[in-house]
Amino acid sequence: MFYSHRKIVIQALFMTAWIVQANCLVVCADDLASEQSSKALSEKQLGDREFSPLRDGKWIGQGISYGPYREGESPGGLLPTSEEITEDLKLISKRWNLIRIYGSNEVAEDVLKIIHEKNLPVRVMLGAWISCETASETLSAGDAQSATRSNQEEVAQSVRLANAYPEEVIAVSVGNETQVYWSGHRTDPELLIRYIRAVREGTSVPVTTADDFNFWNKPESKAVAAEVDFIVTHVHAMWAGLLPSTAMQWTEEIYDQVCAYHPKKMVVIGEAGWATQVHNEGEQAKLIKGEASEAAQQLYYQRFTDWAEKEKICTFFFEAFDESWKGGPHPDEVEKHWGLFNINRTPKAAMSNLD
Repeated sequence: MFYSHRKIVIQALFMTAWIVQANCLVVCADDLASEQSSKALSEKQLGDREFSPLRDGKWIGQGISYGPYREGESPGGLLPTSEEITEDLKLISKRWNLIRIYGSNEVAEDVLKIIHEKNLPVRVMLGAWISCETASETLSAGDAQSATRSNQEEVAQSVRLANAYPEEVIAVSVGNETQVYWSGHRTDPELLIRYIRAVREGTSVPVTTADDFNFWNKPESKAVAAEVDFIVTHVHAMWAGLLPSTAMQWTEEIYDQVCAYHPKKMVVIGEAGWATQVHNEGEQAKLIKGEASEAAQQLYYQRFTDWAEKEKICTFFFEAFDESWKGGPHPDEVEKHWGLFNINRTPKAAMSNLD
Protein backbone atom coordinates (compact mmCIF):
# COMPACT_ATOMS: atom_id res chain seq x y z
CA MET A 1 0.00 0.00 0.00
CA PHE A 2 1.13 3.56 -0.70
CA TYR A 3 0.52 6.45 1.66
CA SER A 4 1.07 10.19 1.45
CA HIS A 5 3.38 11.77 4.04
CA ARG A 6 0.37 13.05 5.96
CA LYS A 7 -1.22 9.60 6.09
CA ILE A 8 2.02 8.08 7.32
CA VAL A 9 2.15 10.60 10.19
CA ILE A 10 -1.48 9.95 11.11
CA GLN A 11 -0.91 6.20 10.93
CA ALA A 12 2.12 6.50 13.20
CA LEU A 13 0.09 8.44 15.77
CA PHE A 14 -2.63 5.80 15.77
CA MET A 15 -0.06 3.00 16.04
CA THR A 16 1.54 4.71 19.02
CA ALA A 17 -1.85 4.95 20.68
CA TRP A 18 -2.52 1.27 20.12
CA ILE A 19 0.86 0.23 21.45
CA VAL A 20 0.08 2.19 24.61
CA GLN A 21 -3.28 0.44 24.85
CA ALA A 22 -1.59 -2.93 24.28
CA ASN A 23 0.85 -2.24 27.10
CA CYS A 24 -2.05 -1.33 29.37
CA LEU A 25 -3.81 -4.56 28.49
CA VAL A 26 -0.74 -6.61 29.27
CA VAL A 27 -0.26 -4.82 32.58
CA CYS A 28 -3.86 -5.64 33.43
CA ALA A 29 -3.21 -9.24 32.44
CA ASP A 30 -0.16 -9.38 34.69
CA ASP A 31 -2.26 -8.13 37.59
CA LEU A 32 -4.72 -10.91 36.94
CA ALA A 33 -1.95 -13.46 37.29
CA SER A 34 -2.18 -13.43 41.06
CA GLU A 35 -3.91 -16.37 42.67
CA GLN A 36 -6.73 -14.22 44.05
CA SER A 37 -7.45 -12.59 40.69
CA SER A 38 -7.30 -15.94 38.93
CA LYS A 39 -9.86 -17.37 41.33
CA ALA A 40 -12.15 -14.37 40.91
CA LEU A 41 -11.83 -14.53 37.13
CA SER A 42 -12.64 -18.24 37.13
CA GLU A 43 -15.67 -17.86 39.36
CA LYS A 44 -17.11 -14.72 37.75
CA GLN A 45 -16.35 -15.06 34.07
CA LEU A 46 -15.13 -18.43 32.81
CA GLY A 47 -18.01 -20.50 31.54
CA ASP A 48 -20.27 -17.45 31.18
CA ARG A 49 -19.57 -16.98 27.48
CA GLU A 50 -21.13 -19.62 25.29
CA PHE A 51 -19.79 -19.94 21.76
CA SER A 52 -22.87 -20.20 19.55
CA PRO A 53 -22.18 -20.27 15.80
CA LEU A 54 -25.53 -18.78 14.86
CA ARG A 55 -26.77 -16.08 12.51
CA ASP A 56 -30.37 -14.91 12.84
CA GLY A 57 -31.01 -18.00 14.95
CA LYS A 58 -29.70 -20.36 12.25
CA TRP A 59 -26.76 -22.70 12.90
CA ILE A 60 -23.78 -21.74 10.70
CA GLY A 61 -21.22 -24.04 12.30
CA GLN A 62 -19.62 -25.34 9.11
CA GLY A 63 -17.01 -22.66 8.57
CA ILE A 64 -13.90 -22.11 6.47
CA SER A 65 -10.40 -20.79 7.17
CA TYR A 66 -9.71 -17.72 5.06
CA GLY A 67 -6.39 -16.29 3.96
CA PRO A 68 -6.87 -13.46 1.43
CA TYR A 69 -3.41 -13.45 -0.17
CA ARG A 70 -3.21 -13.97 -3.92
CA GLU A 71 -0.24 -14.47 -6.24
CA GLY A 72 2.52 -12.03 -5.25
CA GLU A 73 0.77 -11.02 -2.02
CA SER A 74 1.81 -11.95 1.51
CA PRO A 75 1.66 -10.84 5.14
CA GLY A 76 4.12 -7.99 5.58
CA GLY A 77 4.34 -7.55 1.82
CA LEU A 78 1.92 -6.57 -0.90
CA LEU A 79 -1.58 -6.79 0.59
CA PRO A 80 -4.90 -7.66 -1.09
CA THR A 81 -7.04 -4.79 -2.30
CA SER A 82 -10.54 -4.10 -1.00
CA GLU A 83 -11.88 -5.22 -4.37
CA GLU A 84 -10.10 -8.57 -4.08
CA ILE A 85 -11.34 -9.15 -0.53
CA THR A 86 -14.88 -8.22 -1.56
CA GLU A 87 -14.72 -10.73 -4.41
CA ASP A 88 -13.49 -13.41 -2.00
CA LEU A 89 -16.16 -12.76 0.61
CA LYS A 90 -18.96 -12.80 -1.93
CA LEU A 91 -17.66 -16.13 -3.24
CA ILE A 92 -17.29 -17.54 0.28
CA SER A 93 -20.77 -16.43 1.35
CA LYS A 94 -22.33 -18.65 -1.32
CA ARG A 95 -21.26 -21.70 0.69
CA TRP A 96 -20.19 -20.57 4.18
CA ASN A 97 -21.50 -18.10 6.73
CA LEU A 98 -18.61 -18.50 9.16
CA ILE A 99 -14.94 -17.78 8.54
CA ARG A 100 -11.76 -17.87 10.56
CA ILE A 101 -8.95 -15.35 10.10
CA TYR A 102 -5.65 -15.67 11.94
CA GLY A 103 -4.57 -12.13 12.81
CA SER A 104 -5.99 -8.73 13.71
CA ASN A 105 -3.56 -6.42 11.92
CA GLU A 106 -3.11 -5.66 8.21
CA VAL A 107 -6.25 -6.83 6.35
CA ALA A 108 -8.43 -7.96 9.28
CA GLU A 109 -10.28 -4.67 9.58
CA ASP A 110 -10.80 -4.55 5.81
CA VAL A 111 -12.47 -7.98 6.01
CA LEU A 112 -14.79 -6.93 8.83
CA LYS A 113 -15.57 -3.54 7.27
CA ILE A 114 -16.53 -5.13 3.95
CA ILE A 115 -18.77 -7.71 5.64
CA HIS A 116 -20.45 -4.91 7.58
CA GLU A 117 -20.86 -2.40 4.74
CA LYS A 118 -21.96 -4.99 2.17
CA ASN A 119 -24.23 -6.66 4.73
CA LEU A 120 -22.76 -10.04 3.84
CA PRO A 121 -24.14 -13.08 5.71
CA VAL A 122 -20.76 -13.93 7.24
CA ARG A 123 -19.60 -14.11 10.85
CA VAL A 124 -15.94 -14.17 11.92
CA MET A 125 -13.75 -15.93 14.45
CA LEU A 126 -11.07 -13.26 14.70
CA GLY A 127 -7.47 -14.18 15.44
CA ALA A 128 -4.69 -12.52 17.41
CA TRP A 129 -1.38 -13.87 16.12
CA ILE A 130 1.08 -14.57 18.94
CA SER A 131 4.81 -15.16 18.39
CA CYS A 132 7.56 -16.36 20.71
CA GLU A 133 9.00 -13.58 22.89
CA THR A 134 11.86 -15.50 24.50
CA ALA A 135 15.37 -14.84 23.20
CA SER A 136 17.30 -18.02 22.33
CA GLU A 137 19.93 -19.40 19.98
CA THR A 138 17.48 -19.02 17.11
CA LEU A 139 15.78 -15.79 18.26
CA SER A 140 17.86 -12.68 18.94
CA ALA A 141 17.06 -10.29 21.78
CA GLY A 142 16.07 -7.65 19.24
CA ASP A 143 13.70 -10.01 17.46
CA ALA A 144 12.22 -11.07 20.81
CA GLN A 145 11.51 -7.44 21.67
CA SER A 146 9.96 -6.93 18.26
CA ALA A 147 7.76 -9.99 18.82
CA THR A 148 6.60 -8.55 22.15
CA ARG A 149 5.55 -5.30 20.48
CA SER A 150 3.82 -7.17 17.68
CA ASN A 151 1.97 -9.43 20.12
CA GLN A 152 0.78 -6.48 22.15
CA GLU A 153 -0.44 -4.74 19.01
CA GLU A 154 -2.30 -7.89 17.94
CA VAL A 155 -4.00 -8.20 21.33
CA ALA A 156 -5.00 -4.52 21.39
CA GLN A 157 -6.25 -4.65 17.83
CA SER A 158 -8.29 -7.81 18.42
CA VAL A 159 -10.00 -6.11 21.36
CA ARG A 160 -10.70 -2.98 19.33
CA LEU A 161 -12.10 -4.89 16.35
CA ALA A 162 -14.25 -7.21 18.46
CA ASN A 163 -15.82 -4.15 20.08
CA ALA A 164 -16.09 -2.14 16.87
CA TYR A 165 -17.78 -4.98 14.94
CA PRO A 166 -19.99 -6.75 17.50
CA GLU A 167 -22.33 -8.21 14.87
CA GLU A 168 -19.52 -9.65 12.76
CA VAL A 169 -17.05 -10.96 15.39
CA ILE A 170 -18.48 -13.92 17.30
CA ALA A 171 -15.24 -15.06 18.96
CA VAL A 172 -11.53 -14.26 19.29
CA SER A 173 -8.80 -16.89 19.06
CA VAL A 174 -5.60 -15.75 20.80
CA GLY A 175 -2.62 -17.57 19.33
CA ASN A 176 -2.38 -20.33 16.75
CA GLU A 177 -0.37 -23.51 17.41
CA THR A 178 1.75 -21.80 20.07
CA GLN A 179 1.88 -24.74 22.50
CA VAL A 180 2.29 -27.97 20.53
CA TYR A 181 5.80 -29.41 20.75
CA TRP A 182 6.62 -29.05 17.05
CA SER A 183 5.56 -25.39 16.75
CA GLY A 184 7.99 -22.99 15.10
CA HIS A 185 6.73 -20.14 17.30
CA ARG A 186 6.20 -21.98 20.56
CA THR A 187 5.23 -19.62 23.36
CA ASP A 188 5.43 -19.87 27.15
CA PRO A 189 1.99 -20.95 28.38
CA GLU A 190 2.05 -18.27 31.09
CA LEU A 191 2.48 -15.60 28.42
CA LEU A 192 -0.34 -17.03 26.32
CA ILE A 193 -2.62 -17.09 29.36
CA ARG A 194 -1.85 -13.43 30.10
CA TYR A 195 -2.86 -12.48 26.56
CA ILE A 196 -6.01 -14.61 26.72
CA ARG A 197 -6.99 -12.88 29.95
CA ALA A 198 -6.29 -9.46 28.46
CA VAL A 199 -8.64 -10.15 25.54
CA ARG A 200 -11.33 -11.53 27.86
CA GLU A 201 -11.01 -8.43 30.03
CA GLY A 202 -11.44 -6.14 27.04
CA THR A 203 -14.27 -7.89 25.18
CA SER A 204 -17.60 -9.59 25.75
CA VAL A 205 -17.23 -12.32 23.10
CA PRO A 206 -16.06 -15.90 23.76
CA VAL A 207 -12.27 -16.22 23.75
CA THR A 208 -10.18 -19.26 22.89
CA THR A 209 -6.80 -20.39 21.58
CA ALA A 210 -6.23 -22.75 18.66
CA ASP A 211 -3.74 -25.61 18.75
CA ASP A 212 -3.00 -29.05 17.41
CA PHE A 213 -4.65 -32.09 18.99
CA ASN A 214 -1.17 -33.18 20.12
CA PHE A 215 -1.32 -30.37 22.65
CA TRP A 216 -4.94 -30.68 23.72
CA ASN A 217 -4.56 -34.40 24.56
CA LYS A 218 -1.68 -33.77 26.98
CA PRO A 219 -1.80 -32.92 30.73
CA GLU A 220 -0.10 -29.55 30.12
CA SER A 221 -3.16 -28.39 28.17
CA LYS A 222 -5.31 -28.33 31.31
CA ALA A 223 -4.01 -24.95 32.51
CA VAL A 224 -4.68 -23.28 29.18
CA ALA A 225 -8.06 -25.00 28.80
CA ALA A 226 -9.14 -23.54 32.14
CA GLU A 227 -8.68 -20.02 30.72
CA VAL A 228 -10.75 -20.32 27.54
CA ASP A 229 -14.47 -20.41 26.86
CA PHE A 230 -14.14 -23.22 24.31
CA ILE A 231 -11.37 -25.26 22.72
CA VAL A 232 -10.21 -25.02 19.11
CA THR A 233 -8.27 -28.06 17.94
CA HIS A 234 -6.53 -28.89 14.66
CA VAL A 235 -7.01 -32.39 13.29
CA HIS A 236 -5.02 -33.03 10.10
CA ALA A 237 -5.35 -36.64 8.99
CA MET A 238 -3.10 -36.05 6.01
CA TRP A 239 -0.17 -34.89 8.16
CA ALA A 240 -0.74 -37.92 10.40
CA GLY A 241 -0.01 -40.21 7.46
CA LEU A 242 -3.59 -41.39 6.89
CA LEU A 243 -5.01 -42.53 3.58
CA PRO A 244 -8.28 -41.09 2.27
CA SER A 245 -10.04 -44.38 3.03
CA THR A 246 -9.21 -44.24 6.76
CA ALA A 247 -8.89 -40.47 7.30
CA MET A 248 -12.43 -39.86 8.60
CA GLN A 249 -12.36 -42.69 11.11
CA TRP A 250 -9.14 -41.24 12.53
CA THR A 251 -10.56 -37.69 12.50
CA GLU A 252 -13.60 -38.78 14.52
CA GLU A 253 -11.48 -40.74 17.00
CA ILE A 254 -9.12 -37.81 17.60
CA TYR A 255 -12.02 -35.39 18.04
CA ASP A 256 -13.65 -37.73 20.58
CA GLN A 257 -10.31 -38.04 22.37
CA VAL A 258 -9.97 -34.27 22.83
CA CYS A 259 -13.61 -34.00 23.95
CA ALA A 260 -13.07 -36.75 26.53
CA TYR A 261 -9.93 -35.03 27.82
CA HIS A 262 -11.82 -31.75 28.31
CA PRO A 263 -15.38 -32.86 29.10
CA LYS A 264 -16.53 -29.47 30.39
CA LYS A 265 -15.50 -27.57 27.27
CA MET A 266 -17.07 -27.25 23.84
CA VAL A 267 -14.56 -28.49 21.25
CA VAL A 268 -14.42 -26.85 17.81
CA ILE A 269 -12.32 -28.17 14.93
CA GLY A 270 -10.33 -25.14 13.80
CA GLU A 271 -8.48 -26.91 10.99
CA ALA A 272 -9.03 -30.12 9.06
CA GLY A 273 -8.36 -30.44 5.37
CA TRP A 274 -6.67 -32.24 2.51
CA ALA A 275 -3.98 -30.81 0.23
CA THR A 276 -4.07 -31.34 -3.51
CA GLN A 277 -0.32 -31.32 -4.10
CA VAL A 278 2.77 -32.33 -2.12
CA HIS A 279 6.51 -31.98 -2.69
CA ASN A 280 8.51 -35.20 -2.96
CA GLU A 281 11.27 -33.92 -0.68
CA GLY A 282 11.58 -32.94 2.97
CA GLU A 283 9.44 -33.67 6.02
CA GLN A 284 6.21 -33.63 4.04
CA ALA A 285 7.46 -36.45 1.82
CA LYS A 286 8.23 -38.55 4.91
CA LEU A 287 5.00 -37.89 6.82
CA ILE A 288 2.31 -37.67 4.15
CA LYS A 289 1.26 -41.06 2.78
CA GLY A 290 -2.18 -40.28 1.39
CA GLU A 291 -2.77 -39.24 -2.20
CA ALA A 292 -2.54 -35.48 -2.74
CA SER A 293 -5.11 -34.76 -5.43
CA GLU A 294 -8.37 -32.96 -6.06
CA ALA A 295 -10.21 -36.29 -6.05
CA ALA A 296 -8.84 -37.19 -2.62
CA GLN A 297 -9.65 -33.72 -1.29
CA GLN A 298 -13.19 -33.96 -2.63
CA LEU A 299 -13.72 -37.33 -0.94
CA TYR A 300 -12.41 -36.10 2.42
CA TYR A 301 -14.36 -32.85 2.21
CA GLN A 302 -17.63 -34.64 1.50
CA ARG A 303 -17.17 -37.16 4.31
CA PHE A 304 -15.95 -34.56 6.79
CA THR A 305 -18.75 -32.07 6.16
CA ASP A 306 -21.42 -34.80 6.19
CA TRP A 307 -20.18 -35.95 9.61
CA ALA A 308 -19.91 -32.45 11.03
CA GLU A 309 -23.39 -31.52 9.80
CA LYS A 310 -24.94 -34.69 11.19
CA GLU A 311 -23.27 -34.30 14.61
CA LYS A 312 -23.63 -30.49 14.66
CA ILE A 313 -19.92 -30.05 15.33
CA CYS A 314 -18.57 -26.59 14.61
CA THR A 315 -15.69 -26.81 12.17
CA PHE A 316 -13.45 -24.63 10.02
CA PHE A 317 -12.33 -26.55 6.94
CA PHE A 318 -8.77 -25.72 5.93
CA GLU A 319 -8.89 -23.72 3.74
CA ALA A 320 -10.72 -21.55 1.21
CA PHE A 321 -7.93 -20.63 -1.24
CA ASP A 322 -4.44 -21.80 -2.16
CA GLU A 323 -1.76 -19.41 -0.85
CA SER A 324 1.53 -19.36 -2.74
CA TRP A 325 3.42 -17.35 -0.07
CA LYS A 326 3.32 -20.28 2.36
CA GLY A 327 5.97 -22.94 2.83
CA GLY A 328 9.22 -23.21 0.92
CA PRO A 329 10.09 -21.87 -2.53
CA HIS A 330 9.21 -25.01 -4.50
CA PRO A 331 5.85 -24.68 -6.28
CA ASP A 332 4.80 -28.17 -5.12
CA GLU A 333 5.25 -27.26 -1.43
CA VAL A 334 2.24 -28.75 0.36
CA GLU A 335 1.47 -25.62 2.40
CA LYS A 336 0.59 -23.81 -0.82
CA HIS A 337 -2.13 -26.27 -1.86
CA TRP A 338 -4.77 -26.74 0.86
CA GLY A 339 -7.37 -24.54 -0.79
CA LEU A 340 -10.75 -25.70 -2.05
CA PHE A 341 -10.19 -23.03 -4.70
CA ASN A 342 -7.03 -22.37 -6.70
CA ILE A 343 -5.14 -19.16 -6.05
CA ASN A 344 -6.88 -17.57 -9.08
CA ARG A 345 -10.23 -18.39 -7.38
CA THR A 346 -11.27 -21.11 -9.82
CA PRO A 347 -12.91 -24.05 -8.04
CA LYS A 348 -11.25 -27.40 -7.47
CA ALA A 349 -13.25 -30.63 -7.74
CA ALA A 350 -14.76 -30.36 -4.24
CA MET A 351 -16.33 -27.01 -5.22
CA SER A 352 -17.27 -27.92 -8.78
CA ASN A 353 -21.00 -27.95 -7.97
CA LEU A 354 -20.98 -24.56 -6.22
CA ASP A 355 -23.77 -22.40 -7.66
